[in-house]
Amino acid sequence: MAKKNSTVFFCQECGHESSKWMGQCPACKKWNTFVEEKVSVTGGSKITPFREAAKPVEIGSISMQEEERMHTGIAELDRVLGGGIMPGSLTLVGGDPGIGKSTLLLQMCRLLANAGRQVLYISGEESLKQIKLRAIRIGEFQDTMFLLCETNLSVVEETIRHTKPEVVIVDSIQTMYQEAVTSAPGSVSQVREATNVFLQLAKGLGISIFIVGHVTKEGTVAGPRVLEHMVDTVLYFEGDRYASYRILRGVKNRFGSTNEIGVFEMRREGLIEVENPSEYMLSGKPIGASGSVVVCSVEGTRPILIEIQALVCRTNFGIPRRQTTGTDFNRVNLLMAVLEKRLGLQIGDFDAYVNIAGGMKINEPAIDLGLILAIVSSFKNRPVDEKMIVFGEVGLSGEVRAVTMAQQRVQEARKLGYETVVLPRVNLEGMDPVDGIKVIGVGGIGEAIDVI
Repeated sequence: MAKKNSTVFFCQECGHESSKWMGQCPACKKWNTFVEEKVSVTGGSKITPFREAAKPVEIGSISMQEEERMHTGIAELDRVLGGGIMPGSLTLVGGDPGIGKSTLLLQMCRLLANAGRQVLYISGEESLKQIKLRAIRIGEFQDTMFLLCETNLSVVEETIRHTKPEVVIVDSIQTMYQEAVTSAPGSVSQVREATNVFLQLAKGLGISIFIVGHVTKEGTVAGPRVLEHMVDTVLYFEGDRYASYRILRGVKNRFGSTNEIGVFEMRREGLIEVENPSEYMLSGKPIGASGSVVVCSVEGTRPILIEIQALVCRTNFGIPRRQTTGTDFNRVNLLMAVLEKRLGLQIGDFDAYVNIAGGMKINEPAIDLGLILAIVSSFKNRPVDEKMIVFGEVGLSGEVRAVTMAQQRVQEARKLGYETVVLPRVNLEGMDPVDGIKVIGVGGIGEAIDVI
């Protein structure tokens, strides 16, 4: 069949396709993101179906028996996946270079192989000896673990169809290339084609496939946005590569809850689970220091206690400096404006630095009250009670609004030995009393400041 060579322009941010170059992408509105790629089009091509002889069936005849999940042996990973690996699923794992994506997946492969599962690890970035060196550091592997170093997508597809493993790891999707597509590996066309092939393999053969994706400087997976829409689950690794903690966050999951997180600690032998993230995040908290407040945030279904630190000092320049780490910069500016307008605190001429200790990124509105109290505590140089936690959303009028899962937040505070909880007054209705802890409801930020 004759081939047609055509030139197509793709947006590097969202994957939008255009027949001509444009300065601004009409889909994502980003500037100067279009790149030129040559695409070979073969006439008469057909799409391979998921399963042979697929026919429509009546909805009432579909069995609702839940498929048995494969447990990875890593409880934190199972939590994020929704209870384990679903057979026939396609999972995308993204994160910064060196943060631990390959290490975690290699640990998962070891545990699955030791449980008798057949696992195939495909690497397009490392040699067999490099993978073996990392594997020796992690532990012993059984003979059901197989390695393949290949970037040709046709060879990879044929190997998977021939061996038919239960779990496949592809590290990484940006290194795979299809000979029929003339653009370079890692381009929009190649990534989209490779993901489609792995999607057909996962659904057609019932194989669970994990693909590793590099991220851009904005923290999103490199390649077209359609990549995240094609897969069943999207997992992101967060955290500083030079720090010991790692956070695995599920941002999309067709088989479980979204926004679940798993907390790990990087050690010499690999990634170790953190069973009590609240205790881990609060380790090293200063005693008797102003500007330090403990808040309770909810990630998925898990309440976590986090320390918010604030430092407010008079500026040495004409324009005050504001800096945040781990939370939204604009939200902190908004809350400082509420303090100045509603309480009359003259903090407009002061520098303000806000930090979420432990390196987590929290944007939940429930930490608003903690941000307010940390800023006021530093401004007045008065420490907050060490045995107190706070949570609540703050509105523009200075009111403290209700948050979700208040009962679970209070129980988490009690579990770690805290004695007082300051929360929105409206959350007191319907709450069961918790032994050993004092609950104080407030309706506005003025009441909350009077309490502490």
